[in-house]
Order: sequence, then structure tokens, then C-alpha cells
Amino acid sequence: MRVLFIGGTGNISTACARLALAAGMDLYILSRGFHANPELEDATFINADINKLPLVKKALNGAVFDVVVNFIAYSPAEIERDIQLFSGKCSQYIFISSASAYQKPLSHHLITESTPLANPYWDYSRDKIACEDLLMKVYRENGFPVTIVRPSHTYETVIPAAIGSWEDFTLIERMRQGKEIIIHGDGTSLWTMTHSRDFAKGFVGLLGNLQALGHSFHITSDEVLTWNQIYEAMAEAAGVGLKAVHISSDFICSIADRMDQEWMRGNLLGDKANSAIFDNTKIKRFVPGYQATIPFIVGIKRTVEWFDTHPQRIRIEELNNRLMDAILAAYSG
Repeated sequence: MRVLFIGGTGNISTACARLALAAGMDLYILSRGFHANPELEDATFINADINKLPLVKKALNGAVFDVVVNFIAYSPAEIERDIQLFSGKCSQYIFISSASAYQKPLSHHLITESTPLANPYWDYSRDKIACEDLLMKVYRENGFPVTIVRPSHTYETVIPAAIGSWEDFTLIERMRQGKEIIIHGDGTSLWTMTHSRDFAKGFVGLLGNLQALGHSFHITSDEVLTWNQIYEAMAEAAGVGLKAVHISSDFICSIADRMDQEWMRGNLLGDKANSAIFDNTKIKRFVPGYQATIPFIVGIKRTVEWFDTHPQRIRIEELNNRLMDAILAAYSG
């Protein structure tokens, strides 16, 4: 099977690329630059910027694929570009959306693929919803062969915190320095963390699955944790005790707004301040045998160890430290 990944070297897509190659797929990765990774050496890299349409058309040279996956599309304009590029050139187009697109606040605690899409707090999520709407419109009207996948909080080479880190190592370093960290609310709301290698098992099962055309799926772990448990597991992975301060999400957002960090409002009120419990029945029906098997306590230890053994990837983001310090100072003052 001939598969094209647009953006195949990120936190989620690398795991998917590894597994696709292991399954014997003929994998092409469209990327702006070559990323040295011995696990992906059997993939064919196409060096081009997907946002530069004439150049990417030249690089693709009319190639036809069984499956095209875009991991890095965020706006309807980018979807319109892809429809132009790949109509008649693929049998399945997979759009990576986001589980943050689901209704906020939820009207029912259990999230299924039929949960309404509505997020008044986060423009990122609204843009993903607009992308989905456009793709489903061209599917219904023109038969464009779309499948929609909505990852939730998925990690392997990132620190999956609500506040303090993502691609950077700031939160773990802060824990190791004995500093206080912030947990939003009282830490008892429920959340789902999914390791990228687990996500990949469900995702690769959808590649070339023509029964999945016109369908949307989320792919997550079935493990449900409180945010207190999540941060306790992070501290254990860091090898230290946890010094947590619980602060309301509204208060956190108000201080972040003062620091021109308005994204925090979407990040919390539009996502992580809400409980997220996913029903994975649908992905298990389409990909028999799918099961997430990496508990967070194990996965986050592997992630911290990965950073510790790749010091070139360790980056401390001082803006994150300043933001946490400002919130803590305002709260204690």
C-alpha cells in the first residue's frame, strides 16, 4: 500500500510512521527538511513545503497514493489546498483533527464520535471543526474520500502537562529544582492520556480501510486519571516529590491574559479543565484488537528517560517559568 504522510516526524506521526513501515507499507513523508531517524530510514522523504503549492505540485509530480494523511492542517484554507492537490490522486484522505473539538462543556460525560462539536473557548478547536465541516461537505457532494481522526492528549516526545510544558522540559526541570507547580482546579477532574505508540496501533489499522470513508474516530487510551494522579506520575518519573498548588482555572486564565498569554483560556476552559472520558467502541469495531496497553505511569517514565538521554532536545522555556511564577505570586498575594 502506497501511503503519503504530510508531516511524518512529529510527536504522534513518528510512531504512526514506524508502525506503517513495520506493517510493510510503502511510506512517503512530505517534509520541509530531512529528519535523521534510523527508525524511518525505509521511508521515502519528499522535501517540500506543503504551503507552497507550485513547489509541492512539482515535488509530487502527479503521484497517486492509496492513502494521504495530513498531520499538520489547521485551517479550511489548508483543506481547500489539499482537496485541490489530492482529488482523484488518493483512495483515502485522513485528516488529523482534535478531540478538543468536542462540546465544551459536555452535556454527557461519556464522549463518543457523535458528541457534538462545539468549542466557544478555543479558536484552534473551532478551526479544526471548520476543517471537518468542509471535508464532510465535499465527501457528501463530490465523494472526496475522507476519514477524520481526533487524537486527544497524546504524548511520547513531549511533556503532556496542562500548564508548564509541551515540547520543552521546563516542568520536569522545575520539579527537580523543588519548585512549586500548578494544578488547575482541585485536581480531581478526569482526563485521558494516550501514548503515541498506542495511538498508532488504532491509526495504522485505518490506513486503506475503505469502510472508514466518511467516518470520524477518536483513538485514545481507556485509562482514566485525575490530574492529581497525572502530576504525581510526572513527579515520580522526574525522581522527586510533588509540590503542587491547586488554583482555579478562571484565576489561572486571568493572570495569563495579563501576560498576553490568552491561549491559556482555550487550553484550560476549552480543553483540560473539562473531564474527558472516551468511548473507544467505534475504533475497536473498525480495527479489531485495538487496545491501548501503555499506562501513563509507564509511558511518562519512558518520556522523561528519552529527554534525559537526548540532552540536545532538552529546552527550558523561561516564559513558562515566568507564567507559573506570576500565577503563584498573584494567588499567594
